[in-house]
Amino acid sequence: MSLSDSLTIVQPQPDGSIPVPQAAPSAEQVAATEQAAQALQARAQELQNQLEGLQQILNKPLSEILADREKALEAAGAWDAFGAMWVLSQRAMRRVAMDLAAQQEVSETEVVARAMRYANAVLNTEDETLGGSIAPAQLAHIARHKVFLRKQFRQG
Repeated sequence: MSLSDSLTIVQPQPDGSIPVPQAAPSAEQVAATEQAAQALQARAQELQNQLEGLQQILNKPLSEILADREKALEAAGAWDAFGAMWVLSQRAMRRVAMDLAAQQEVSETEVVARAMRYANAVLNTEDETLGGSIAPAQLAHIARHKVFLRKQFRQG
């Protein structure tokens, strides 16, 4: 690079002052600026997509929006009722198990230990059906939630 490549001839401004030349941005500054611009553009696109989704909802007639809400509330109510039924059946089955255990002079601790062994057998054995008492759909449902269920039924 010659000296003439790095010299800049500055023209005076109309008021007679001399402007101070600005240094060219470094490669890192240019890269950072480009990266920030790309991130900003990506965020703008994300917000645009979100806005379009909300606009689609708002373009629906109010009756349709409320119908969707009613369907969701109905489904949530059905799951809530199912949960209550499940809890009730579990309590009843526990009571039956404890009554039968008492008749056979088996302790509650032993009943709980057996239940844990059976639960772990279902969770950890791919072909465990407990003598055919578990339907394939139930096994598939259990399989989808194995990680959560293993936390619930871990021993110790």
